[in-house]
Amino acid sequence: MVISRLSFTLTLASLLLLGCGEAVNDTPPASRPVKLYTVEGPGGEAIRNFPGSVRASQRADLSFRVPGVLQQMEVREGEEVVKGQLLAALDPTDFKITLEDRQATFDNAERNFNRAKELIVDGNISRLDYDRMEASFRTNRAALTQAQQDLEYTSLRAPFDGTIGRREVENFEEVVAKQTIFRFQNVDQMEITIDLPESLVRSLAPDNGSPDATQRASAAVKSTASFEGRPNLSFPMTISEVATKADPQTQTFRVTLTMPQPAEFRVLPGMTANVTVDFSKVVAADEAKWVPLSAVQADSALDARVWMLDESSMTVASHPVKIGRMRGRTIEVTGGLSGGEEIVTVGAPYLSEGMRVTRMRLSEQAVPRQDEAQ
Repeated sequence: MVISRLSFTLTLASLLLLGCGEAVNDTPPASRPVKLYTVEGPGGEAIRNFPGSVRASQRADLSFRVPGVLQQMEVREGEEVVKGQLLAALDPTDFKITLEDRQATFDNAERNFNRAKELIVDGNISRLDYDRMEASFRTNRAALTQAQQDLEYTSLRAPFDGTIGRREVENFEEVVAKQTIFRFQNVDQMEITIDLPESLVRSLAPDNGSPDATQRASAAVKSTASFEGRPNLSFPMTISEVATKADPQTQTFRVTLTMPQPAEFRVLPGMTANVTVDFSKVVAADEAKWVPLSAVQADSALDARVWMLDESSMTVASHPVKIGRMRGRTIEVTGGLSGGEEIVTVGAPYLSEGMRVTRMRLSEQAVPRQDEAQ
């Protein structure tokens, strides 16, 4: 009986070991999780979208050239006015008093100078006295002109046809010279500003600095604007200005585009726009690709390579590339990539030829800090 139980136990153990061996043999080959990056294809950077800020092409902050107390406020925010129309006026009382005083002083100086011109002919006054009277006449004439101008400056008029965008003060307030009273703008023609990276601005402003070359490049670039709430409407624009100095914070260049006021709805300064720019005619077809720096490795001969994914077999293969400049956490690939390839960016140092890989889940990917470049 004891022998039978021992035989059964040995038989059961043998079956378990055999089953475990079969399970090990059925385990698929190990694969490594990697993070992938899709290289932009031909023309991938030719059509780009940028956020834009809208402003009036003709705008001005209106202010009085003299201080005083507001006595008239003739317009309201949003009101359309014509060139020369009175917008506001200061209390002119003090300026009228000053003008009367300057007028009296000038009249006296003018009479003295006219008498001096008669007396100098016969030598009845010295040349020194004559010069003194002439100087007094000219000084008082200038003071009178200034007083007349100051009185005119108590009226604030529209410099061109436009709209009162904002009123900064209330009536009967005391204001100082150069203090903004109205934000004034003409919204018949609108400007939209966008910020472009160095690689794209270079195509608009060639290195040779030729104005003709820049104008031709600008004419070749097609751009349109669309607005929130009206995504099915787009409006053509033209490039009017290209900044030649980068913003010190963003290292981008400000580009200004213009468009007429749409007939379908009213576009106002301060709104945002989505600007689509087609660079296909000014960006070379074989333009270098920019890929994450971690995607480029060195082989045994210290030549640059990337690990390229074969999606059908989920394996990777080494692919030689030519590299150029570095920019932040990206590097320029000048040859070897045509666009559309998937290359490994995380896990590349641990790969080998033909190794199977899996796509790393987003939850497994490290999130970069805010102060790190993407």
